[in-house]
Formats: sequence, C-alpha cells, structure tokens
Amino acid sequence: MQIVWYGQSCFQIIANRNKNGQILIVIDPFGEETGLRIPKLEADILLVTHKHPDHNNIKAVSGTSSEGGGKPFLIEGPGEYETKEVFVRGFTASHDESDGKERGETAIYVIDVEGLKICHLGDVGQKELTSEQLEQIGEVDILMIPVGGEKTISAKEAIKIISQIEPKITIPMHYQIPKLKMKLDGVDKFLKALGLKSITPEAKLTIKEKDLVPEEAKILVLSPK
Repeated sequence: MQIVWYGQSCFQIIANRNKNGQILIVIDPFGEETGLRIPKLEADILLVTHKHPDHNNIKAVSGTSSEGGGKPFLIEGPGEYETKEVFVRGFTASHDESDGKERGETAIYVIDVEGLKICHLGDVGQKELTSEQLEQIGEVDILMIPVGGEKTISAKEAIKIISQIEPKITIPMHYQIPKLKMKLDGVDKFLKALGLKSITPEAKLTIKEKDLVPEEAKILVLSPK
C-alpha cells in the first residue's frame, strides 16, 4: 500500500486487491480557492468528510480507467460501506468545540483495506473524542489527524486525541504549507509539542501489514505532492 498527501486533508491511498489489481481511494479533495492546486486524480472510492470547499472538490476526481472512466464510488457521511474489497465505516464528529453549533459536523472514517485500519479524522474540532466515538473507531494502524488549529484542533488537542486512539502510525494533516491562503499553524508546532525537534518529510508512505511493529508508535510527516 502507498499513501500520498496532497495538502490539507487530501490523501490518495493506492492499495492491492488480491488478484484483482490495484484500488485507488481519495479522501477530501480541495478546491483552488485554498490557493493550492490539486492534480487530476483518479479513484475507485472517493470519501468526503464534509461540505466545506477545501474538502469536497468532487469534480477534481474521476473514476479509474479500469472502471471505464466512470465516477468513483462516493461516500459523503456516516454509515457502513463495502465495495471492491474495501470496508469503510463513517461516524459523526463536531467541527468545533460547541457540538457543531459554529461550523457543523464532519465525518470520521475508518478504512479497512489490505489488512490495515486507516482512520481519517476530517476537520474534527472536539478537544477530545467521546467514549462512544473511541469505541466506534476501535484499533487503528494509521491515523490522519489535523494539527493546524484555527478551524480544527490545535497541536496540543491533537496529541490528546492521539493518546486516546493510540495508533501505530500518525500522519499530521491540515496545517500551513506554501501557497495555502488560510492561516494555520505549521507542523513544527505539533512536533515541538511532542518534544520532537524536526522530522524529515517523506514523499509517501509505503507499507504492508507485516511492516507494523507492535507497541511502537511513529509520527510520519509527508511532503505535499
């Protein structure tokens, strides 16, 4: 499996489907009003956590050539979904600290693919997750979590939620990068709060289930592609 980050909360997951070739999953494609440019992406499955324009540029993502260039299987909120050997569960979370009264709701997704459990927290704004949400999420191998503050959780709040979920690998997202018009905290603030001076960003994460080391937590910073 490969995981590529394009900035904000947008990821593409390239996974294997046993003998059926690859499957492409895209999460939260952003619009150009962010100041960022998204490349032409293909997906078999497209996940959108909420309707804000830096997360729901559905038109930027086309179906894969293996499916005749049609539209990807679209998931836009809570529920249980299964397609092409991928199982997705979606749960509701607040986009703010006031039970969604300020900015509404966002979805948390748990994606089961290639024997790995990937959790994408969307634009979660809660200072911590509820016991019900933690039970719904369950065990997590790879966590994608916002750390830039402002309209999502701050670095310190992100660390609190990481300690609640206890993933094996954490990938920070939704923080300040070059050309991004909105003002967010940089990833350095998150790393500093963890007691880390810096982490060299990687172009992508390439991983298999057998690569995970039990009881070893890792922070992975990706370079936006």
